[in-house]
Amino acid sequence: MLNCHDATRLMSESQERPLSMIERMSLKLHLMMCTGCSNFKEQMGSIRLMTRTFAKGKNGQEKSSRFGLNGD
Repeated sequence: MLNCHDATRLMSESQERPLSMIERMSLKLHLMMCTGCSNFKEQMGSIRLMTRTFAKGKNGQEKSSRFGLNGD
């Protein structure tokens, strides 16, 4: 059984790599019982969406290219 520390670590790692079947099942079981970690997962998704939206800017252009940060 995962504790909250391990569950949040797995949620973060899942953004970088695919979780194993055992990791996914353990995480799902923990999330069914833990409202704090369920909230964390939801908030992490919201933050990810906001940062993607911010990075694109209002006109859809990547901020890095608008500021000359992409090497152009």
